[in-house]
Formats: sequence, C-alpha cells, structure tokens
Amino acid sequence: MAKYFKHFIILTSAFFLLTSCQEGSEAGDVLGQWQLTTADNKYMAFSGAIAVFRTTNKSIMENQVYGNFQRQGDSLFIQCYSIKGELADTIAIEEGFEFKPFNNIRVKIEILNGDILVLSKDGQKWNFRKY
Repeated sequence: MAKYFKHFIILTSAFFLLTSCQEGSEAGDVLGQWQLTTADNKYMAFSGAIAVFRTTNKSIMENQVYGNFQRQGDSLFIQCYSIKGELADTIAIEEGFEFKPFNNIRVKIEILNGDILVLSKDGQKWNFRKY
C-alpha cells in the first residue's frame, strides 16, 4: 500500500505543478495574436510573459522580434531583445510599429475585449484586431 501511495503523491504533485504553470497566465486578456488594423502585415502576440512582434511583407523586410512584457493595470511594459543584435530589429519596432524606445516600451491599454485591443502613448493610438 505504501508503494502505491508514494506514486499517488508524485502524480498528484506533478498534476498541480503542471496546471499552475499554464501558458498565458501572465498575459491575461492580451493573450493571443493581434493584427495591426492599419497594416495587414504587422502582428504581435502575447503568451505567458513573452511578446512577439512580426512583419510578414517579404518585399520590404520580414522580421520577428521577441520581448518580455508585464501588464500593470491599464499599462503594458515591453522589453524587446535583439537576438542577433541587428539594427533591423530596432527599426522593425521603432519605425515599423512606431513603439519607442525599442528596449523600454510603455503603452496604455485604451480598449481590450475579446476582439479589439487599442493601445496609446503620447497621443498616438494603435488599433489591433484578434485573429
């Protein structure tokens, strides 16, 4: 009986550990993939505490930039990282998405519901739709 009890405890502990670390727990309502409504080639995604910015237009520049993010109330704090240290990553964020500065982005969440995300900073607004 003690032999089976040990396995039961191990399996129960593993179950609770796995369910407490569900993907997206940090992201909350921003979890998912969002497309910038003014450009059909710019996307961002939030999962866990990771943010991904992606452009898909091959004629200009295809790029993907990763970052960490934290949501505090109605603000998003995003810290982008250039894995290869390329200037193209900074340009993709600062000029493509117009989020500045590259490594210390702070934007306000104006609207967030199941299908719409509106971010703002210094009078500028970005409208995203969930896809």
